[in-house]
Amino acid sequence: MSPSARILIVDDDADFREFVRIVLESHGYEVCEAANVPAGLELMRDARPSLVLLDAMISYELAGVSALRAVRGDPRLARIPLIMVSAVLSADADRFLPAEQRALVDRFLSKPVSPDELVAEVAGLLAAEPPRPSAAGPSRPAS
Repeated sequence: MSPSARILIVDDDADFREFVRIVLESHGYEVCEAANVPAGLELMRDARPSLVLLDAMISYELAGVSALRAVRGDPRLARIPLIMVSAVLSADADRFLPAEQRALVDRFLSKPVSPDELVAEVAGLLAAEPPRPSAAGPSRPAS
């Protein structure tokens, strides 16, 4: 685990954001939150998170997918590890996301997610070597 890692949660569900914040802070992570995509993109640029948890269905249908394309298309953000969370996409990602978009996501998590699974996925992704190549260039340095 990387106790100093900053995790950004972008989700319009305040209860889910609170759950994630409590779980991750109890494991030593710093957590910041955004309730919508524009605020999330701004925080990604300003707060420089180590990892982002992004809701696929935030605000309106598949807005998280649009945000994913914006993140991976921005050289300043493209290498940030990204976990997409959704009750819809978890089991049926193949139906909702074309293969080229699925490749831009580091992990998918199903809502509801257990605290143990959440921490394991975050810690595992932060420690993963080698990292997934981004759409904007060569892979990011290992954390």
